[in-house]
Amino acid sequence: MSTSSRHHENPVFDRERDNAPSDQHAHHSHSRAHHTSGSGMQPGQHKPGSIQVQPGGMVRRSQAADSSLRESTQELFETSEAQIRYRAYRSEYRRYEAYSRLQAAAVAMGESLAIPEIVAIGGQSDGKSSLLEAFLGFRFNVREVEMGTRRPLIVQMVHDPTAQEPRCRLQEEDSDEYGPPIVPETAVADAIQRRTEEHLRKMGGIAVSSKPIVMRAEYAYCPNLTIIDTPGFILKAKTGELDNTPDEIMSMVKAQASPPHRMILFLQQSSVEWASSLWLRVVQEVDPYFQRTVIVASKFDNRLKEFAERWEVDKYLSATGYLPPNVRPFFVALPKDRVIQSSAEWRRSMTEVDTAIYKHMRDGIKGGFDEERFASRIGFSNLKKFLEEELSRRYREAAPATLALLQERCDAVSTELMAAEIRLKSAEDVGALRRAAMKYADTVARQVVSLLQGSAEPDPMQHGLTTDEERAASRAPQWPGISGASVQPLHHDSKLFGGAAFERCLEEFHMAVAHTRFPTSMSNDRLRNIMYAYKGKHHNGGAAKAAEDIARQAAKEALGPLLDAACVRLAFILRRLFDIAADRAAATLGSKDNLHPYISFHATLRSAHQSFISRLEEQARIMLRTHLEAATSQFAMNMYAHVPDPGDPLDVEGEEDGDMDGAAEDAEVLNERLKAVQLGGGVGAPGGPGRFEDNTPSRRATKSRRVALQNGGGVGGVLAGGGASSSSDDVVSASEALFRKIRLAVATQYAPATLKSTFLDPMTDRLGLEVSLDLFARSDGDFGTMFSAAGAVAALASKRDMLARRVEGLIKCKNEFQELAKCL
Repeated sequence: MSTSSRHHENPVFDRERDNAPSDQHAHHSHSRAHHTSGSGMQPGQHKPGSIQVQPGGMVRRSQAADSSLRESTQELFETSEAQIRYRAYRSEYRRYEAYSRLQAAAVAMGESLAIPEIVAIGGQSDGKSSLLEAFLGFRFNVREVEMGTRRPLIVQMVHDPTAQEPRCRLQEEDSDEYGPPIVPETAVADAIQRRTEEHLRKMGGIAVSSKPIVMRAEYAYCPNLTIIDTPGFILKAKTGELDNTPDEIMSMVKAQASPPHRMILFLQQSSVEWASSLWLRVVQEVDPYFQRTVIVASKFDNRLKEFAERWEVDKYLSATGYLPPNVRPFFVALPKDRVIQSSAEWRRSMTEVDTAIYKHMRDGIKGGFDEERFASRIGFSNLKKFLEEELSRRYREAAPATLALLQERCDAVSTELMAAEIRLKSAEDVGALRRAAMKYADTVARQVVSLLQGSAEPDPMQHGLTTDEERAASRAPQWPGISGASVQPLHHDSKLFGGAAFERCLEEFHMAVAHTRFPTSMSNDRLRNIMYAYKGKHHNGGAAKAAEDIARQAAKEALGPLLDAACVRLAFILRRLFDIAADRAAATLGSKDNLHPYISFHATLRSAHQSFISRLEEQARIMLRTHLEAATSQFAMNMYAHVPDPGDPLDVEGEEDGDMDGAAEDAEVLNERLKAVQLGGGVGAPGGPGRFEDNTPSRRATKSRRVALQNGGGVGGVLAGGGASSSSDDVVSASEALFRKIRLAVATQYAPATLKSTFLDPMTDRLGLEVSLDLFARSDGDFGTMFSAAGAVAALASKRDMLARRVEGLIKCKNEFQELAKCL
């Protein structure tokens, strides 16, 4: 990161040059509160009467080191210089405290606010955990439990001069409140590990999670810093982990480091050459020009052993040729002795390591090193000082924009809260719910009708289905008895829905009927049973009667399942319209009137639509069966004598598409004749009042034909007088001819007209009324259950409460920033 090359004074350097104890000097050259927070000075180490700059910039006498903050504050105003430093400390503390609370609220509420933060990234074992402990000023065995390998950890360090022992608290999950202090501090890592394991188990046993843990640490020896500790990069998952764990860690770290308001603290062991860095490319992916990146070479004491002359160490420190000119790394070493017990010993060891490094670079390397260029970049104390100043500067610069963003978010969330309040009150107003529900149900019904009549608005690629997709999704994937035959209507590969899909399905049904053949299930034994049964009853037309009976049974067996399959397919097409219509209704009505949170209501509305279509399906099936009975009745058999054999349309050249329109004229005549069935006393009813008998001259058959009909020979000349002497082949041939006539009547007249009148007309005329009866013809109490079932009202109340807490938290943060802005 581009920074000034000014050499910062350092108390460690001063003690080295002056060869005097640090507790005998007053370091007035730095007014920052945290300048000496890492110097290792402890209460009780100073001689009586000496003046010290304690953490936070507070000038105190050493004999009062353990007194209260109130007593210490009184001594701050002995000089005007102390008063200035105290005011600066209080302003800095208030600014950082406000940002810390804002950060906690943002994490809890899921808000995205541009809060200046530091994200620490690097490979595993590169020293991130030790560096975090160094900033905190105490050790809590972070490396032993590998706490940073599963979830990001946001560490909010608050410099509190009164906290002689660290106070660490974890923020509650999904809340901006913090739990009780963790005692002792060495138990912090275990608490973080438990929190991590519980969350991962709750999320289904995943390996890593991007949801951060927030820890607030208040201590007299830590700076005002916020650092996000991320899992270390790894090349291979360890035993028991998923193979994709390294990739998940990489993605999560990139997500944490990508926001432009965050500084990146990249650690790499100093023993690794910059040209060989494995993870530097990751930094370049999120910050190509290193404009917000601070590079730290850790374990610097290991690398120092390789240098003997000044030019060697200066060349390494400059990183010439490997890093951009604006990048000036820091070089840090920390204590390796894990036997150290107390926090005071840990801080004192850090100071001693810094001192030893400077001593070695001055005395152990021939010619020393370029102190003017590099002294401010060496040692942990300089890194901490730089990060504090840089983060403080970013806080000051970001405060106006943050205040404006907070105001914007407060207004937006307040608007959401008002809408939630209105919706919650509406949920308890049954009259308003009825009006809204009726409006929504009517809109959906009108959308269904519009889709049946044809609409270009819905996207066919989103809502339409091809013929194969439609078959697979419905309960009738195949046409019964047509296995092996290709039944593909025109535009079968187009994605259709609504009225277009309905018409295509009718065409497909027409083709399926054309593919239907006389059933092969008519075995010889079955034929003989029928023929012998008629032999003694019909002396002149037994074979003809047998043929009629066989054709009648064959038509029921072959055409009945086809009619049922047509009902299933068409009902499926109509049922699909509800989802399309509901989407269009929601877009038309807007968020206020679409009743989105009322799950039970939408489920009941869907059920009402599906039930109505199911009733239409059952009615269509009954009517088609009735027509099939009429088409196979004795009266119809007599009428077929006047209709020529249409033959098999698939066997005629040029008719491979199953078109039966060539026999339309004969079918029309037949249809007029068959209407008589509905006017008579029923199928097979004897003559008498009400029985229709067409004896008009234009319709009367020849005398020979009438004689044949009276003798049961209405199947053609072959069986007209054959009686029982006719062969089985003749009977089957006559049956097949009758079967084709029945098939023609069903395919071209009965079925299409019945399917359209039974399905489409009621959907257009009665859908809205039928659905309204199911939904609204009930008591207020029963009606209200649709809006309280499935926790709808509770969900609204929960959302209202959540928004209220968010508004309260944002307003509190905004007020703090408003007060802060007056001091900037």
